[in-house]
Amino acid sequence: MNLIAIVGRPNVGKSTLFNRLIGERQSIVDDQSGVTRDRQYGQSHWNGKEFTVVDTGGFVRDSNDVFEAAIRTQVEIAIEEATLIIFMVDVATGLTDLDEQVAQMLRKTDKPVILAVNKVDNSTRMLEANEFWSLGFEQTFFLSSATGSGTGEVLDAAVEYLDAEEPERPELPHLAIVGQPNAGKSSLINALLGEERNIVTDVAGTTRDSINTHYKKFDKEFILIDTAGMRKKAKVHENLEFYSVMRAIKAIDESDVCVLMIDATMGVEAQDLSIFRLAQKRNKGIVIVMNKWDLVEKETNTARDMELEVRRRFAPFTDVPVIFVSATEKQRIMKAVDVALEVYANRSRRIPTSKLNDVMQEVMERNPPPSQRGRYVKIKYVTQLPIAYPAFAFFCNNPKHIRDSYKLFLENKLREHFDFKGVPMSIFFRQK
Repeated sequence: MNLIAIVGRPNVGKSTLFNRLIGERQSIVDDQSGVTRDRQYGQSHWNGKEFTVVDTGGFVRDSNDVFEAAIRTQVEIAIEEATLIIFMVDVATGLTDLDEQVAQMLRKTDKPVILAVNKVDNSTRMLEANEFWSLGFEQTFFLSSATGSGTGEVLDAAVEYLDAEEPERPELPHLAIVGQPNAGKSSLINALLGEERNIVTDVAGTTRDSINTHYKKFDKEFILIDTAGMRKKAKVHENLEFYSVMRAIKAIDESDVCVLMIDATMGVEAQDLSIFRLAQKRNKGIVIVMNKWDLVEKETNTARDMELEVRRRFAPFTDVPVIFVSATEKQRIMKAVDVALEVYANRSRRIPTSKLNDVMQEVMERNPPPSQRGRYVKIKYVTQLPIAYPAFAFFCNNPKHIRDSYKLFLENKLREHFDFKGVPMSIFFRQK
């Protein structure tokens, strides 16, 4: 899994470069240092290679010492998790003590580092930028992330260090256990494996490494990807969160189905939503597991009401199984596994073209696409695309005139007639 982290002190233009690399304005860009409060993650590709870019963002702190400590922790996390590090500095400010400190840390790593000297947008600045050669990085590039000049050269150099192809893996379902620190991921895995393989404590971030385990019991066989991978010393909440999402990205990319564990006593939080959306964007199967259900005070309809609230939070993608478990009490944990394997089967489901057209043509005759500006849309036929997740191509005369509401209608009908529960779906309209 290719992961590029952009590191550096605040206000050197990391977010602007991030937006350039992923090709959209996702990070907020502002002249005040510390604007990037939330970590940003985006997918990109260059020269036939796909990768995830992480904008390590800024902090708002009063004390310079805490500021430096916060940046230091971020750089440590990037060094540990990323495939490649882009170290960004700024010619307008010049070389600072903080740049020197970050450089010193990066020199000790065996990970490839690219030095990107930003805001070099004229010949005077180019002359001033020469002082950065003193940092001693062989791969040094001068660019202006605001105008885009020089970013192509940085990408050319970066992708040289990335893997082109996915490594071969056994043809077994890959289930990733993802979620916030302390949601009970290690407890679930220990309960499934019937052994104390992971150290379990109440301190968020106990598990150091994520481990893949081949599970073969009770006529079930799959690969378990444990993403509990957190570390004790990252006590700062922001860094813990950053670290857990970085781990989650790696695990989600390796998986077929993500089992998203949520602490039922806390409910759905912002970070649960961001991990859910990461899995959804990558078209992975998703099962929501509400853990610590034994600790929740219950009335007659507590489970039903909580399930409705969970679905409301994850809307518009609500066709997702929600299971209530207690990992420590081993309640319904095998049910969670059974459902995850059903979602894997749903993700792999192939609908014959003839059957697909029999069902969907009848649906579209009853509810044809609405005309737009006097143009009538006639959908001739539909076929499932031969890729790893459910994707359908509808061939029609005016694909540009189909509204999102009709696209959602078709998706709902596909889900109604064919079981794709727990799996994101893609629908494309093609010119016939």
